[in-house]
Amino acid sequence: MRIGTAPGTGTPPRLRAGRAALAASFLLQGVTFALLVTCIPEIQDRYGLSDALLPVFLAAVPILAGVGSIVSEQLVRRTGARAVLRAVQPAVCLSLAGVGFGRTLWQLALALGAFGLLVGALDASMNMLGVGLQRRYGRSIMLGFHAAFSLGGILGTVVTGLGSHYHLGLPVLFGTAAAVIAPLAVLAGTRFAGPAELGDAVREAAEAAARAVPWRPLLPLCLAMAFAYIADASVSNYSVKYLTDGLGSPEDVAKLSYLGYMVAMLLGRALGDRAVQRWGAVPVVRGGAALAALGFAIAAAAPAAWAGIAGFTVLGFGICAIIPQVFAAGGRLFPAGADAAVARLNLFNYVGFLIGSPLVGAIADASSYRWALLAPMLLVLAVLPLADRFAPAPALVPARA
Repeated sequence: MRIGTAPGTGTPPRLRAGRAALAASFLLQGVTFALLVTCIPEIQDRYGLSDALLPVFLAAVPILAGVGSIVSEQLVRRTGARAVLRAVQPAVCLSLAGVGFGRTLWQLALALGAFGLLVGALDASMNMLGVGLQRRYGRSIMLGFHAAFSLGGILGTVVTGLGSHYHLGLPVLFGTAAAVIAPLAVLAGTRFAGPAELGDAVREAAEAAARAVPWRPLLPLCLAMAFAYIADASVSNYSVKYLTDGLGSPEDVAKLSYLGYMVAMLLGRALGDRAVQRWGAVPVVRGGAALAALGFAIAAAAPAAWAGIAGFTVLGFGICAIIPQVFAAGGRLFPAGADAAVARLNLFNYVGFLIGSPLVGAIADASSYRWALLAPMLLVLAVLPLADRFAPAPALVPARA
């Protein structure tokens, strides 16, 4: 059953406020995530991490995030996605500050472990609320939330670029960011949509709590999610290192690789909901996968930093729509169990990060970053035959376990 305000009619102010608050939450998470991933070289220097040990620490984050996503599904059944998101987002900011203030490897492991667990619950609960709001609106709005994340990524990258230029240390950079973002997250949390705004979406999610969402119909979407996040992890974890180590770029210029990626993600997602509404999810996903592969090819063949930045920018335009459309397709597939479907799909976010970071790191260590970028290029091309699964289809009712 379609839930929500019909197109062309007025949207209740409290529902609009809930949508704006969730967009703010996505934006703040984009800032936080960009601060962490664009400072990987600085983190490596501060803690004395070798290139061989760095992928181990990077891989631990998505493993623990997957655990956090699973736990969040259970918590949401008891308290709701709004309550989980309100609690974990400020805590993510504190874990970021912990990364900046630590000095020893065990302190880094503790801070990154907390960051992983909390960000898993954060990502899952944010997307659960987003799917609920999309169902309430009755039209595609998920790309708008992910556009807000991309805008946050741009802001975070600009901040880290300025930090590198003015030689600010991680304690100042991460500590100040946490002190600003955490109160804003608390403020946004006061306006999240709840039962009064989401209406039947909350009731149906509660009824679905006792039912199991079967894995088999979700597997094609799970694979698409994993491949997309392998691509995303490659950019997040290694674009700056590729430009500094592979192309000899200064650190402040190298950060433009992630900035270009996030600017492209923002522009693509800002227009993406209209594209989906006009042409449908299948052509948008298929075209995005092809464009993302082209971006990897440009970056891998780059003769200088400017070409690498251009390649990652093209990649951002390609990958921008795939991830939010996975969540949207899962919500359409199981409208009565959307929260559970989103939580399961969100696990493959971390599967992608878990595979992507060690994969690129290992190939780069054995050969070069140019060859390493070809691996995620081939995997993102595997989204092409999966694109048909993004088409609207009759909803499946979750079967009892």
